[in-house]
Amino acid sequence: MELNENARIDTSQIDDQRGSGGGGGGGIGGLPIGGGGITGIIISLVLAVVGGYFGINQISGGGSEPQTGDNTSLSQECSQSDASKQLDCRNVLYVNSIQDYWKDAMPQNFGDPYQPAKTVLFSRQVNTACGAADSGVGPFYCPGDDRVYIDLTFYQQLADQLGAPGEFAQPYVLAHEYGHHIQDLTGTEATMRRQQQRDPGQQNALSVKLELQADCYAGVWAKNATGTDDGSGQKIFTSITDQDIQEGLDTAKQIGDDTLQQRGGGQVNPAEFTHGTSAQRQQWFRTGFESGSPKSCDTFKQGAVS
Repeated sequence: MELNENARIDTSQIDDQRGSGGGGGGGIGGLPIGGGGITGIIISLVLAVVGGYFGINQISGGGSEPQTGDNTSLSQECSQSDASKQLDCRNVLYVNSIQDYWKDAMPQNFGDPYQPAKTVLFSRQVNTACGAADSGVGPFYCPGDDRVYIDLTFYQQLADQLGAPGEFAQPYVLAHEYGHHIQDLTGTEATMRRQQQRDPGQQNALSVKLELQADCYAGVWAKNATGTDDGSGQKIFTSITDQDIQEGLDTAKQIGDDTLQQRGGGQVNPAEFTHGTSAQRQQWFRTGFESGSPKSCDTFKQGAVS
């Protein structure tokens, strides 16, 4: 994977709250089924893996108005000549690429204009319209305020605790979360929540389909990433290799529900799956990548997910 050093890094798509102190309040864990719930890259990781919450608990209390960060330092850093070598600036470019892809793909495939969503960089804690969260939840998307949230230290945990050190794990994670944004814009997420409420016995099975579709959307973006640009004609990626895609598949494997349950020392219990098995997550990322089309990602079609 090579980023174009001449690509403009658009930090306006980021809300940098790392110096704001974050938000307090009760934590989060378990996947809320009501409207405005958080949807994340990892939900069911057992506490023993990292010694803290690495999933989403029920939200205690209502959400709050999102805070606004100060992008001054980030903008200065990402205007330097070697900016793409910096972790946060690289992630800004990943966000730029993902949103540039969906800007055209959303109307082409779903008939509606794409509505941009900011990514919030935070440290330790943050307030969201879905409730207060801490870094232990991992990256997540909040449909209540249309934002992706991430503490960048997650990538180190992903490498050290979960065995997914590849650099392409980073854009895969972000593309998955923006997949949830697409589901929000298309109404898929809201429809799924209503189905969960009507049929509580299918809550987890429906959650799996939602998450696998987001994995598929991540694969679709990966296929099209080298065609994205910074708005001035400069390509954001000069190359994405087979090794990069393998790193994405390796990441999907490490965060499958069955793998996480095994890593935690427990028995594999399919009834508790909320994101899908390692094989399913790899399958749907690969489906999106091989097709390059969001239309291949209908995990809710009868028989698509068994």
